[in-house]
Amino acid sequence: MPATDLSLLVDAAQRAGQIATQFTGPEAKRWDKPDGAGPVTEADLAVNTMLEDMLPSARANYGWLSEESEDSDARLSCDSVFIIDPIDGTRSFAEGGQTWAHSLAVADKGEVTAAVIYLPQRELLYCAAKGMGATCNGAPIHVADLADLDQASVLAARPNLDGRHWRSGAAPTFKRSLRPSLAYRMAQVADGHFDAMLTLRPSWEWDIAAGDLILREAGGICSNRTGEPLKFNNPKPLLNGVVAANNALHEAMISALDPTGSGISAR
Repeated sequence: MPATDLSLLVDAAQRAGQIATQFTGPEAKRWDKPDGAGPVTEADLAVNTMLEDMLPSARANYGWLSEESEDSDARLSCDSVFIIDPIDGTRSFAEGGQTWAHSLAVADKGEVTAAVIYLPQRELLYCAAKGMGATCNGAPIHVADLADLDQASVLAARPNLDGRHWRSGAAPTFKRSLRPSLAYRMAQVADGHFDAMLTLRPSWEWDIAAGDLILREAGGICSNRTGEPLKFNNPKPLLNGVVAANNALHEAMISALDPTGSGISAR
Protein backbone atom coordinates (compact mmCIF):
# COMPACT_ATOMS: atom_id res chain seq x y z
CA MET A 1 0.00 0.00 0.00
CA PRO A 2 2.97 2.45 0.13
CA ALA A 3 2.31 3.59 -3.45
CA THR A 4 -1.33 4.46 -2.79
CA ASP A 5 -0.41 6.12 0.49
CA LEU A 6 2.20 8.18 -1.37
CA SER A 7 -0.39 9.34 -3.90
CA LEU A 8 -2.61 10.46 -1.03
CA LEU A 9 0.26 12.32 0.65
CA VAL A 10 1.22 14.10 -2.56
CA ASP A 11 -2.35 15.33 -3.01
CA ALA A 12 -2.48 16.45 0.62
CA ALA A 13 0.88 18.25 0.43
CA GLN A 14 -0.16 20.16 -2.67
CA ARG A 15 -3.38 21.26 -0.98
CA ALA A 16 -1.33 22.28 2.05
CA GLY A 17 0.86 24.44 -0.18
CA GLN A 18 -2.19 26.15 -1.66
CA ILE A 19 -3.40 27.04 1.83
CA ALA A 20 -0.06 28.13 3.29
CA THR A 21 0.87 30.38 0.38
CA GLN A 22 -2.36 32.34 0.83
CA PHE A 23 -0.80 33.76 3.98
CA THR A 24 1.92 36.39 3.82
CA GLY A 25 4.41 35.13 6.41
CA PRO A 26 5.25 38.27 8.43
CA GLU A 27 1.62 39.39 8.42
CA ALA A 28 0.22 36.03 9.53
CA LYS A 29 -0.88 35.97 13.16
CA ARG A 30 1.87 34.41 15.24
CA TRP A 31 2.28 33.41 18.88
CA ASP A 32 4.61 31.31 21.00
CA LYS A 33 3.62 27.87 22.26
CA PRO A 34 3.89 27.09 25.98
CA ASP A 35 7.07 25.71 27.56
CA GLY A 36 9.39 27.15 24.91
CA ALA A 37 8.01 24.86 22.20
CA GLY A 38 8.55 27.48 19.52
CA PRO A 39 6.32 29.70 17.39
CA VAL A 40 3.12 28.80 15.59
CA THR A 41 1.13 30.83 13.05
CA GLU A 42 -2.41 30.82 11.81
CA ALA A 43 -1.06 29.21 8.63
CA ASP A 44 0.27 26.19 10.58
CA LEU A 45 -3.16 25.70 12.11
CA ALA A 46 -5.06 26.19 8.86
CA VAL A 47 -2.91 23.57 7.12
CA ASN A 48 -3.23 21.20 10.06
CA THR A 49 -7.01 21.52 10.09
CA MET A 50 -7.21 20.59 6.42
CA LEU A 51 -4.83 17.65 6.79
CA GLU A 52 -6.55 16.31 9.90
CA ASP A 53 -9.84 16.35 8.04
CA MET A 54 -8.53 14.91 4.76
CA LEU A 55 -6.07 12.20 5.73
CA PRO A 56 -7.86 10.26 8.50
CA SER A 57 -11.02 10.36 6.39
CA ALA A 58 -9.14 8.56 3.64
CA ARG A 59 -7.55 6.01 6.02
CA ALA A 60 -9.93 5.46 8.92
CA ASN A 61 -7.74 2.79 10.54
CA TYR A 62 -4.58 4.94 10.62
CA GLY A 63 -3.44 6.79 13.72
CA TRP A 64 -2.61 10.49 13.80
CA LEU A 65 0.45 12.35 15.08
CA SER A 66 0.94 16.01 14.21
CA GLU A 67 2.93 18.84 15.74
CA GLU A 68 -0.19 21.00 15.80
CA SER A 69 -2.71 18.45 17.16
CA GLU A 70 -3.20 17.29 20.73
CA ASP A 71 -1.55 13.88 21.00
CA SER A 72 -3.54 10.78 21.91
CA ASP A 73 -2.52 7.29 23.02
CA ALA A 74 -5.02 5.95 20.48
CA ARG A 75 -2.35 6.05 17.77
CA LEU A 76 -0.25 3.51 19.68
CA SER A 77 -2.79 0.77 18.97
CA CYS A 78 -2.65 1.44 15.21
CA ASP A 79 -0.28 -0.46 12.91
CA SER A 80 -0.15 2.56 10.58
CA VAL A 81 0.00 6.22 11.56
CA PHE A 82 0.21 9.58 9.80
CA ILE A 83 3.14 11.65 11.08
CA ILE A 84 2.70 15.28 10.07
CA ASP A 85 4.43 18.62 10.40
CA PRO A 86 2.05 21.11 8.78
CA ILE A 87 4.84 23.67 8.36
CA ASP A 88 8.41 22.70 9.23
CA GLY A 89 10.49 25.85 9.52
CA THR A 90 7.77 28.05 11.00
CA ARG A 91 10.29 30.77 11.90
CA SER A 92 11.36 30.97 8.25
CA PHE A 93 7.72 31.15 7.19
CA ALA A 94 6.90 33.87 9.74
CA GLU A 95 9.90 35.93 8.63
CA GLY A 96 8.83 35.79 5.00
CA GLY A 97 11.46 33.23 3.97
CA GLN A 98 11.00 30.44 1.44
CA THR A 99 12.84 27.65 3.22
CA TRP A 100 9.91 26.00 4.97
CA ALA A 101 8.23 22.73 4.10
CA HIS A 102 5.21 20.53 4.53
CA SER A 103 6.40 17.19 5.92
CA LEU A 104 4.00 14.24 5.61
CA ALA A 105 4.67 10.57 6.30
CA VAL A 106 3.01 7.23 6.95
CA ALA A 107 4.73 4.81 9.32
CA ASP A 108 3.79 1.12 9.47
CA LYS A 109 4.80 -0.79 12.61
CA GLY A 110 7.41 1.86 13.36
CA GLU A 111 8.91 2.13 9.85
CA VAL A 112 8.13 4.98 7.47
CA THR A 113 6.73 3.56 4.22
CA ALA A 114 5.49 6.66 2.35
CA ALA A 115 6.76 10.23 2.59
CA VAL A 116 6.53 13.69 1.05
CA ILE A 117 8.48 16.87 1.73
CA TYR A 118 7.05 19.82 -0.21
CA LEU A 119 8.48 23.33 -0.41
CA PRO A 120 5.80 25.21 -2.39
CA GLN A 121 7.73 28.49 -2.64
CA ARG A 122 10.76 26.68 -4.01
CA GLU A 123 8.67 24.36 -6.21
CA LEU A 124 10.37 21.28 -4.77
CA LEU A 125 8.39 18.09 -4.20
CA TYR A 126 10.39 15.24 -2.67
CA CYS A 127 8.68 11.84 -2.59
CA ALA A 128 9.41 8.25 -1.59
CA ALA A 129 7.57 4.99 -1.08
CA LYS A 130 9.19 1.93 0.45
CA GLY A 131 11.09 -0.06 -2.16
CA MET A 132 10.35 2.42 -4.95
CA GLY A 133 13.24 4.88 -4.68
CA ALA A 134 13.12 8.62 -4.04
CA THR A 135 12.39 11.51 -6.40
CA CYS A 136 12.39 15.29 -6.55
CA ASN A 137 9.83 16.75 -8.95
CA GLY A 138 9.53 13.29 -10.50
CA ALA A 139 13.25 12.76 -11.19
CA PRO A 140 15.21 10.09 -9.27
CA ILE A 141 17.58 11.38 -6.60
CA HIS A 142 20.55 9.81 -4.85
CA VAL A 143 22.85 10.74 -2.01
CA ALA A 144 26.37 12.00 -2.79
CA ASP A 145 29.24 9.51 -2.71
CA LEU A 146 31.94 11.52 -0.88
CA ALA A 147 33.64 9.38 1.79
CA ASP A 148 36.00 11.87 3.52
CA LEU A 149 34.30 13.43 6.56
CA ASP A 150 36.80 16.30 6.80
CA GLN A 151 35.96 17.30 3.20
CA ALA A 152 32.20 16.83 3.54
CA SER A 153 29.51 19.52 3.36
CA VAL A 154 27.28 18.98 6.40
CA LEU A 155 24.00 20.62 7.35
CA ALA A 156 24.16 21.23 11.10
CA ALA A 157 23.54 24.01 13.59
CA ARG A 158 26.62 25.51 15.21
CA PRO A 159 26.03 23.94 18.68
CA ASN A 160 26.60 20.53 17.10
CA LEU A 161 30.27 21.50 16.69
CA ASP A 162 30.77 21.75 20.46
CA GLY A 163 33.73 19.54 21.39
CA ARG A 164 31.76 17.67 24.05
CA HIS A 165 29.84 15.89 21.27
CA TRP A 166 32.98 14.43 19.67
CA ARG A 167 35.34 11.70 20.86
CA SER A 168 38.44 13.75 20.06
CA GLY A 169 37.14 16.80 21.92
CA ALA A 170 36.80 18.76 18.67
CA ALA A 171 34.49 18.53 15.67
CA PRO A 172 35.89 17.35 12.32
CA THR A 173 36.78 20.12 9.88
CA PHE A 174 33.83 19.55 7.58
CA LYS A 175 32.13 22.49 5.86
CA ARG A 176 29.03 23.47 7.82
CA SER A 177 25.83 25.02 6.44
CA LEU A 178 22.30 25.35 7.79
CA ARG A 179 18.69 25.31 6.59
CA PRO A 180 15.88 26.27 9.01
CA SER A 181 13.75 23.21 8.19
CA LEU A 182 14.98 19.83 9.41
CA ALA A 183 12.89 18.15 6.72
CA TYR A 184 14.58 20.24 4.03
CA ARG A 185 18.02 19.46 5.47
CA MET A 186 17.29 15.76 5.09
CA ALA A 187 15.93 16.23 1.57
CA GLN A 188 19.05 18.13 0.51
CA VAL A 189 21.21 15.23 1.63
CA ALA A 190 18.92 12.82 -0.21
CA ASP A 191 19.33 14.77 -3.47
CA GLY A 192 23.11 15.09 -3.12
CA HIS A 193 23.25 18.87 -2.63
CA PHE A 194 24.93 18.22 0.73
CA ASP A 195 26.89 15.21 1.88
CA ALA A 196 25.41 14.76 5.34
CA MET A 197 23.28 16.28 8.08
CA LEU A 198 23.12 15.89 11.82
CA THR A 199 21.19 17.21 14.75
CA LEU A 200 22.30 16.02 18.16
CA ARG A 201 19.50 17.14 20.40
CA PRO A 202 16.28 15.11 20.92
CA SER A 203 14.20 15.47 17.74
CA TRP A 204 10.44 15.26 17.26
CA GLU A 205 9.21 12.51 14.97
CA TRP A 206 7.18 14.89 12.80
CA ASP A 207 10.33 16.83 11.89
CA ILE A 208 12.19 13.81 10.55
CA ALA A 209 9.81 10.98 9.61
CA ALA A 210 9.40 11.96 5.96
CA GLY A 211 13.09 12.73 5.55
CA ASP A 212 14.06 9.36 7.01
CA LEU A 213 12.40 7.39 4.21
CA ILE A 214 13.37 9.81 1.43
CA LEU A 215 17.00 9.57 2.51
CA ARG A 216 16.98 5.79 2.79
CA GLU A 217 15.28 5.36 -0.59
CA ALA A 218 17.92 7.70 -2.05
CA GLY A 219 20.63 5.27 -0.94
CA GLY A 220 21.52 6.90 2.37
CA ILE A 221 21.66 5.77 5.98
CA CYS A 222 19.57 7.49 8.66
CA SER A 223 20.00 6.80 12.38
CA ASN A 224 19.91 8.42 15.79
CA ARG A 225 23.09 9.94 17.22
CA THR A 226 24.33 6.55 18.49
CA GLY A 227 23.82 4.79 15.15
CA GLU A 228 20.56 2.98 15.90
CA PRO A 229 17.85 2.91 13.18
CA LEU A 230 14.99 5.35 13.70
CA LYS A 231 11.70 3.86 14.91
CA PHE A 232 8.50 5.89 14.79
CA ASN A 233 5.15 6.13 16.60
CA ASN A 234 6.73 5.97 20.04
CA PRO A 235 4.70 6.78 23.18
CA LYS A 236 6.80 9.95 23.51
CA PRO A 237 7.47 10.90 19.88
CA LEU A 238 10.99 12.13 20.53
CA LEU A 239 14.11 10.53 19.02
CA ASN A 240 17.75 10.74 20.11
CA GLY A 241 18.97 13.06 17.35
CA VAL A 242 19.55 12.30 13.66
CA VAL A 243 22.66 11.43 11.66
CA ALA A 244 22.19 10.99 7.90
CA ALA A 245 24.59 10.49 5.00
CA ASN A 246 25.83 7.88 2.57
CA ASN A 247 27.08 4.64 4.14
CA ALA A 248 30.75 5.63 4.42
CA LEU A 249 30.15 9.13 5.81
CA HIS A 250 27.49 7.88 8.21
CA GLU A 251 29.93 5.33 9.61
CA ALA A 252 32.61 8.00 9.91
CA MET A 253 30.32 10.42 11.77
CA ILE A 254 29.02 7.80 14.18
CA SER A 255 32.62 6.73 14.91
CA ALA A 256 33.64 10.34 15.53
CA LEU A 257 30.68 11.26 17.75
CA ASP A 258 30.84 10.75 21.50
CA PRO A 259 27.72 8.70 22.38
CA THR A 260 27.78 10.04 25.94
CA GLY A 261 27.39 13.69 24.88
CA SER A 262 24.21 15.26 26.25
CA GLY A 263 23.27 17.12 23.07
CA ILE A 264 20.88 19.35 25.02
CA SER A 265 21.94 22.59 23.33
CA ALA A 266 22.29 21.25 19.79
CA ARG A 267 19.69 21.67 17.07
